[in-house]
Amino acid sequence: MLGLRRAVAALRPAVASAAAMSTLLVSQPRYAWLRELGLQEENSGVYNGLWGGGGQVVTTYCPATNEPIASVRQASLEDYEETVKKAKEAWKVWADIPAPKRGEIVRQIGDALRQKIKVLGSLVSLEMGKIFVEGVGEVQEYVDVCDYAVGLSRMIGGPILPSERPGHALIEQWNPVGLVGIITAFNFPVAVYGWNSAIAMICGNACLWKGAPTTSLTSVAVTKIIAKVLEDNKVPGAICSLVCGGADIGCIPVLGSYTNQIVLFDYYNMEIPSRNVYSDVSLEHFKRRQNRWTAMARDERMDLLSFTGSTKVGKQVALMVQERFGRSLLELGGNNAIIVFEDADLNLVIPSALFAAVGTAGQRCTTARRLFLHESIHDEVVAKLAQAYAQVRIGDPWDPDTLYGPLHTKEAVKMFLDAVEQAKQQGGSVVYGGKVINRPGNYVEPTIVTGLPHNAPIVHTETFAPILYVLKFKEEEEVFAWNNEVNQGLSSSIFTKDLGRIFRWLGPKGSDCGIVNVNIPTSGAEIGGAFGGEKHTGGGRESGSDSWKLYMRRSTCTINYSKDLPLAQGIKFQ
Repeated sequence: MLGLRRAVAALRPAVASAAAMSTLLVSQPRYAWLRELGLQEENSGVYNGLWGGGGQVVTTYCPATNEPIASVRQASLEDYEETVKKAKEAWKVWADIPAPKRGEIVRQIGDALRQKIKVLGSLVSLEMGKIFVEGVGEVQEYVDVCDYAVGLSRMIGGPILPSERPGHALIEQWNPVGLVGIITAFNFPVAVYGWNSAIAMICGNACLWKGAPTTSLTSVAVTKIIAKVLEDNKVPGAICSLVCGGADIGCIPVLGSYTNQIVLFDYYNMEIPSRNVYSDVSLEHFKRRQNRWTAMARDERMDLLSFTGSTKVGKQVALMVQERFGRSLLELGGNNAIIVFEDADLNLVIPSALFAAVGTAGQRCTTARRLFLHESIHDEVVAKLAQAYAQVRIGDPWDPDTLYGPLHTKEAVKMFLDAVEQAKQQGGSVVYGGKVINRPGNYVEPTIVTGLPHNAPIVHTETFAPILYVLKFKEEEEVFAWNNEVNQGLSSSIFTKDLGRIFRWLGPKGSDCGIVNVNIPTSGAEIGGAFGGEKHTGGGRESGSDSWKLYMRRSTCTINYSKDLPLAQGIKFQ
């Protein structure tokens, strides 16, 4: 009998493990398509030519139901060290390949993504929570950037400049920086990596990616697609390395309090108590580990660190990188405004404001959070906008008919409720929404708040949720100033037919943002332009235009092909 009891006791952990695995969505027939992306119950979160991972196992959840999808074994600091070394070695091979041939490999990555675009878009929808068409659209952005990068691979270069000295040539030479670290946020778990990696690769750089822990499955799935292309071309897989991990791998955390715990919290990058393996650590343990929570930001082998996340953490990243005289590319917060003048075409205004404020459930860095309406049209626009909000189809994000899905986490729901309450306390009136939706998952009502002054504290706070503050104005000069008075400077838009006003808006006394639009929403940027913002948004630029220059270093080269040695500025030194 004793032997039987021991045998049963020994079986319990295995039975419990099997039961836990069976609750994962990846184990259920409905989600068998996840296997097409190479995902399983537990997935390796490190790739450097080989898959591995010796760190904590973290489970990601579906925001629409809060059910567990699958787990990822994250990188340990030892894994990180090994991966950086392999990536630096891989760069030596990659940098020697001609740029057009690098572009051909990037083209193949784009084609491989095209073949998986719907299934990968479904994963983005399942794990991040954005609606299916946005998930597919995000993968399409990566594909488009790959196409763009292919052409760029035959065009990048510096000018030949006139030399003041006879028999001399003056040229600019551009070379890759080396290893580009890419830390991305949960809200665009595919596209932002694509903007960075496709351009960085054709410039001759190797990449090391750390995505948000709550979208680790997407990071793994994308890397599997890329790794296959690299392996097929017989180039080192470590050219596009992956280290899934928390703040210990990426950057320093922010101390905050949540249910009397010490927590790591950065909303964009989702270092959160319910999902973070470090959520229960004591303050003493936090202090002991703090020096290990800065690997990529402090690592001098990281020749450029691209960070997408909150302004608060981005500031710390910038300071750490600057302390070692490194390079950083920052894409941080946005408190974006739409300004509607009395001559605006309301047939453009209503759908634009709706998409900008409600799209991705208010979780885009370019989401419209402030809507300035001329006092003569304020009431009319608010009424029409409320009617439009009432027609938004809320549901499962992977349902093709759904226009509005859940917030990413339960913590985001709490932030939403806190912001609505603060808006009320500061004098605002909720004219639509403001509540949690009674259904499984992290659903809240898209919300319109009126009656607040332009400088109310909550209006100047970027809440990553679908809350739109509608504000009255009288004059052009004052509303342009109000647009610019917030700390962030990402995206902005006006609606008007006045040509003079349009050019004043685009000019030196107009919007101070990196994205300045006319008669279109604040969100939905094209890949051909440089994406980024000013002030507390970080000043970085990604994707199109001349953003490629951030991934390269410039040398000014003077070549003397004569037999004389004339000096510049006519100096005689004899």
